[in-house]
Amino acid sequence: MKFLTALSGLVLLAYPLAVYYGLNRWGIGVIAGLLGVLFLIRIIAGNRTRLTELKYIAWLSGGAGIILTIFATIFKQQGWFTFYPIIVSALMFILFGSSLWQKQTLVERLARLQDPDLPPSGVQYTRTVTKVWCGYFVLNGSIALYTCFQPIEIWMLYNGLLSYICGGSLFACEWVVRQFVQKKHQQQ
Repeated sequence: MKFLTALSGLVLLAYPLAVYYGLNRWGIGVIAGLLGVLFLIRIIAGNRTRLTELKYIAWLSGGAGIILTIFATIFKQQGWFTFYPIIVSALMFILFGSSLWQKQTLVERLARLQDPDLPPSGVQYTRTVTKVWCGYFVLNGSIALYTCFQPIEIWMLYNGLLSYICGGSLFACEWVVRQFVQKKHQQQ
């Protein structure tokens, strides 16, 4: 089961390339069937996640992916596939954003997995980071929506490469900032 979970995660990470290549190589029917199976595996694998919110994301994103593949097959239009990155960004925004109204944000809960005794400054920092990620998901989802109405090559370039570079850069920058913040608070 771990192998299938890893495989579906890897393929879904490469979703834009899989859609682009699959549509050009095999057509809507074959790629819809393949992606439908991978989305089903995502739903099933979501049950093994420790955080309840991540289970919901797996179920909702997998279910949305299946619905999009069904619509693409029924209407024989590849454009349905292009909306998946928007759904994922929206779900991530909801996940991170809704945690701002909880006692602990999602980022704080993840941080507490490594440091259960997070100081008050760390709690405030994780709240700020949560807001930054919310902004990223809004911006990313907006650009992804724009690319849905562009040629498939532009959609694939942004959603299959540039959005990952932007998300990875944000993650790396946050890690660097966190090192400085931790060092500053340790010196006090």
